[in-house]
Amino acid sequence: MKKSDSWVTPYLALAMVWGCSFIFIKLGLEFLTPVGVAFGRVSLGAITLLIWARLKGISLPKSPIIWFHLWIVALLLNVVPGFLFALAETKVTSILAGLINAVTPLMTLLAIMVAFREEKIKAYQVTSLLTGFTGVLVVLGAWQGLGSNPIEAVLALLLAVTCYGISFPYSRKYLLPHKIRAESLAAGQLTIGALTLTPFYIFGGIENKGLPIGPVLAMLALGVLGSGFAYIWNFKIMAAAGSAIASSITYASAVVAVLVGIIFLGEEIYWYEPVGGVIVLLGAAIGQQRIKLFK
Repeated sequence: MKKSDSWVTPYLALAMVWGCSFIFIKLGLEFLTPVGVAFGRVSLGAITLLIWARLKGISLPKSPIIWFHLWIVALLLNVVPGFLFALAETKVTSILAGLINAVTPLMTLLAIMVAFREEKIKAYQVTSLLTGFTGVLVVLGAWQGLGSNPIEAVLALLLAVTCYGISFPYSRKYLLPHKIRAESLAAGQLTIGALTLTPFYIFGGIENKGLPIGPVLAMLALGVLGSGFAYIWNFKIMAAAGSAIASSITYASAVVAVLVGIIFLGEEIYWYEPVGGVIVLLGAAIGQQRIKLFK
């Protein structure tokens, strides 16, 4: 396999796993609170990667500064959005959550433009953000006052993807230059994320005392795959293809989220949601110059 193609396989696997994450979250909420879902996915992921790293003879980072940056990334990728997505899905469909998640590449571009940029803002970047913002309004059906979607749930989803957007360029700037194994970074990130969420889980993580088999299996998949091996793939994609390509994983995962929501949960989808999703992806494609409107 060529080096330039080394990220394709993990990219496809990540799209499938993260696309199914929204239905797993919805199922996990049947016996866990939103903070319980966030803790469950990150702690299961941490256990998985610690075992994997041990088997592979990979040690965790030793530098305090690396651990500080891992904690920031854990907050941006696991702790805050993990809670916010679960909280929002108590009020909205997994389909809407998956479509809003597709805004991540735009938030990544915005973060690069505001906090990580080295060049002047380009016309295509402004066009990308305006197109993406229009797409979000269409997804939400803004002309009818967001429909049945509570404003607090929508804001939670948008704040979550903002965290995602910041995490990609932050990781590339402060972690990847150290040339640490992806398995080591991912295991450290999830471990410190789990430790951060532990006190919140202890005091309010369980919704019901029963353990329904379906939701339990969904949480295992969400943790072991969606928050375990997924982050190894994520770091490898960033290292091989860059933060913009890595964040574009939401293109494919949005499609997966819509399909599994309809097929397995019987969720209703309105015409403007996929239309808006396409506009969001168009904006992201312009921002990554996959579609060039300017010379």
